[in-house]
Formats: sequence, C-alpha cells, structure tokens
Amino acid sequence: MKIPVPVSRAVHAAWQRKGLASALLLPLSWPVLAAIAYKHGRYLRQPGLAHHSRLPVVVVGNIYLGGTGKTPVVIALVQALRERGWHPGVISRGYGVKMGEQARSGRGKLAAGEFGDEPALIAQATQAPIAVHPNRALALKKLQKSYPDVDVVIADDGLQHLALGRDLEIVVQDARGIGNGRVLPAGPLREPASRLQSVDYVITNLQDGQPDPAPIATLAHQLSMRLAPATVVQLSTGQALDWPAWLARYGAESVSAVAAIGQPERFFSMLRAAGLELAHTVGLPDHDAYEGEPFQVLLSPHILITAKDAVKCERFNDPRLWVVHASPRFSDPGWITLADQLLRVIAQKKAAMAARAGRH
Repeated sequence: MKIPVPVSRAVHAAWQRKGLASALLLPLSWPVLAAIAYKHGRYLRQPGLAHHSRLPVVVVGNIYLGGTGKTPVVIALVQALRERGWHPGVISRGYGVKMGEQARSGRGKLAAGEFGDEPALIAQATQAPIAVHPNRALALKKLQKSYPDVDVVIADDGLQHLALGRDLEIVVQDARGIGNGRVLPAGPLREPASRLQSVDYVITNLQDGQPDPAPIATLAHQLSMRLAPATVVQLSTGQALDWPAWLARYGAESVSAVAAIGQPERFFSMLRAAGLELAHTVGLPDHDAYEGEPFQVLLSPHILITAKDAVKCERFNDPRLWVVHASPRFSDPGWITLADQLLRVIAQKKAAMAARAGRH
C-alpha cells in the first residue's frame, strides 16, 4: 500500500519533535528496541550466522525511514571505484518485485518490474552488474557466480540486514538528521541513533541553502552532499543536453515536474535552486508504478522527471518527458579516495586469509 505524499509529509513533520503523538506511541517503540537489541546481540554472539564474502563488501544504508539519497551515493561510489581500477558489482533487495527463491542478476538496461526501481537505475547509470533478492547473501552469491570478475560489492540499502557481513558501512541522512531521536513508531528511526557511532561514514544529503549540519558524536568520517542537475535527456528520443544548455533553450517556457521518490519536494527544490521556475509539480508516493499516467493533466510542453522514475515511464513515449540526471557535490571529495585505500587493505587481508585456509 502506497502512502499518499501529503500523509507521508505530515507524519515525517510530526516525527521531527517529541510531541503528544510521539509520546502516546512511545510504548510501542519499546518492543521494537528490544527486538533490535536482541538481533544485534545474536549476531554479535554468533558471528557465523552472517554470510561473509571473500570480497570486500560496502553497505550504503540509512537509519531514518524513507528516502534520504542513498542511490546517488551508490552510483557515485561505483563510478569512482571503477575509475580507480576496481570491478564493482551491486546487490539490492529489489523492493516491490515479486521474487522467488532464486536471485536475479543482470547489467545495463534492466526492467524495473523485474529488478526494482533503484536497481534498474543503478544498472543503467553505471553499467555495473547487479543482483537482487531480499536475502542479500543469495544476491551476493548470484552476483559472484554470474560475474566472476567483480572484486568489490556495493550493497544498496541493507544496513539492518545483519545476515550480510560487511566491511564498510555508509549511512546517508538528510537535513532531518535523526528527527526526534526515537525509533518507530514514535519516531522515524529504524535503529537507535547510537548506531551512527559504529559506522564508517555519515553523509548528509542537503539542498542548496541548507547549512552543513553540526558534527555528531561518532568516529565516522562526516561530510555533506548536494545534488545538482547535470544533464537532461528527452526520454522518447534520447536527445541529451547539459543543464545550462537545456535551461537556456527551454527554461523560459512552461515547465512542470513529476517525482515518485521518498522526498519529491527535494527534487523540485533542486530544480528551482538551479534556476528553473516550475509551473506545476506532482509528488507521487515512493516507488509508484505509474499505472495511472499523471502527465495527462499537465499542459506544460516540457515535464521533468527523475532518473529513478524514467525506468518506468519510457512506455508512455511522451516527447514532453525529460529525465534529469543529477550529480552529487561532496564537501569532502577525498572521502572516496579514503574508501578506496581502506578497501585495498581489506581485500589484501581477505586474500591472505583465503590463502591460509587453502593450505589447511
């Protein structure tokens, strides 16, 4: 069941404070906290329960419920590691896809209905191989079997999926931070805020004009990220223009925007900050299947959509649809160089362990 955007916005606004509603729901959070503590304790006492790959594994996830901007980080990380000589592969849950016992793998242009919105976008944007299954260990094994040249694995989401062993953890949050600091349902957190003390990176996804957040109490490397339009592609023809050229050619005309992501307003705000005045905006629930075409009610000659939505909208063959490909700007561009160095050390240690095990 998809939650309407206004309802989702109201709930998230309520989760920013410890008001009456949060207080009334607080007792329901206690069993959630107990379950989380039990789960973490179980995997801590029995590390063999988790599947540990012979390859370095990086998990990109969040503790705040809903969209915080993980996908751009995954794409940027995959592209940067490839530039540094790695052969990255991606695993994901495949949200919203009916999946049997077997994981699915592929690369390039994949069907969102078979792999999920984000996996299809990541595969198309990076050309990296990807495997999907709710059991991330099965996805990882499928990835390794189908693409034996992969030498580093990026897990899109899955921070709470402790059955998957990991070597680096990257948490992506946004300006909402940890909200009221409470776990579901009294707050927006999947895990207690103290979880941030054990991760390796905390990346805060901000809009233009939002100040960098105050540092939090963690040893994790902290930095911020801001997205900006880079290229715009007409979905029906493939015609591509960089953002300044598109803005100069079409920006003075009536332009609307549609987004079915966790925070649609973030997409609209990015476009406005990049110099565009929007005539109409339509925010749809995250992962909306676009079964009812929302473009028919829009009279604008140009409609901008997200790259995530593009994998589901090609079938409309609407020449008004233009896909905005955004690129992240990091406050510390060197964070990926540090990750590269850490991953090389991890890979060497794993290779040494595998060699010792092979001699016995």
